[in-house]
Amino acid sequence: MTSPRRVPIFDGHNDVLLRLYRRGGTDAPRAFLEGEAKGQLDLPMARQGGFAGGLFAIFVPSTERATGPNGETPSQNVSSGVLLPPAVELMPAQRAVFSMVSLLLRIERESQGRVRVCRDVNDIEQGLENGVLAAVLHIEGAEAIDPNFELLDVLYEAGLRSLGPVWSRSNAFGHGVPFRCPSSPDTGPGLTDLGKELIDACNRLRILIDLSHLNERGFWDVAAISNAPLVATHSNAHALSPHSRNLTDKQLAAIRETGGIVGVNFATSFLRPDGRQDADTPTELVVEHLDHILKHVGEDGVGFGSDFDGAKIPAGIGNAAGLQNLVEVMRTRGFGETLIEKICFRNWLRVLGQTWGDSRRGVLTPMATINC
Repeated sequence: MTSPRRVPIFDGHNDVLLRLYRRGGTDAPRAFLEGEAKGQLDLPMARQGGFAGGLFAIFVPSTERATGPNGETPSQNVSSGVLLPPAVELMPAQRAVFSMVSLLLRIERESQGRVRVCRDVNDIEQGLENGVLAAVLHIEGAEAIDPNFELLDVLYEAGLRSLGPVWSRSNAFGHGVPFRCPSSPDTGPGLTDLGKELIDACNRLRILIDLSHLNERGFWDVAAISNAPLVATHSNAHALSPHSRNLTDKQLAAIRETGGIVGVNFATSFLRPDGRQDADTPTELVVEHLDHILKHVGEDGVGFGSDFDGAKIPAGIGNAAGLQNLVEVMRTRGFGETLIEKICFRNWLRVLGQTWGDSRRGVLTPMATINC
């Protein structure tokens, strides 16, 4: 009996650099490359599950831990009353960003050609074709960016190609959504004047702008300013899980109008109607969100944004090694192979090509030549 065909997956969001940063040690790159049975993503897990590449996030941890009224952390909270920590100061934020950029560059250098930091779609396509993990540098929350955007230029040259102006805590650029369920994403003011300048700067450099942690007013601010496709790298459907982090059908329609994409998040708190963190959550809920977003954005505007190493995910996936389990659930639910390929990688490559100004627009070679 022929085994099911493996499909390569390009993913919109992971937090493995934060995990390795917190781990510490000069052997952190080797821990990623060789694996150490920790976390949800490393190179051996990626190889096993067909994780071919993705946006590797840099997130600056808060110096103060955010808690809710009962002491829960934001991602665990399903009530209303969470007080998010203040933004990190510029210099500590820059030190953390430099450390995590260095981590990714050292992983590439020590990988002996197995990992590549990608700066255009051609780099990603070559990685898919040659079995090289394609890593794109992303920043989640722009606390490290100075008001003159000088560091933005430096980070761009280092490989930065995607940026979210805020994480859920407020900063000089705008206001994010708190972790609330049930809650509308309309939770307060949107971008600041400096945040609107940041959107213009990202458009000039052709850096992807991530909407995932912006509140609804910030979303519409970006929609009014940006000339690029609207992208939420790791968000789900508010109609299915009424979490403030998820997108309303009106927001999904706006993403469709610009030819953008939504990366469906595996975090159970954004999948479940009750917003709970519970690994005993059916993998089928991921497909339910895929199906809803497909209806509102179209088959060219949906991908994955796993949140590996940043969230509790369904046990049926477990970690990056279990990604083909999700592919099989999609097949069981009647998704055709062409649609599966689009969701798994082709849609991301198309949007990245359009955003970055790559004339090829993510036109990949036939499936038979891809290694995963």
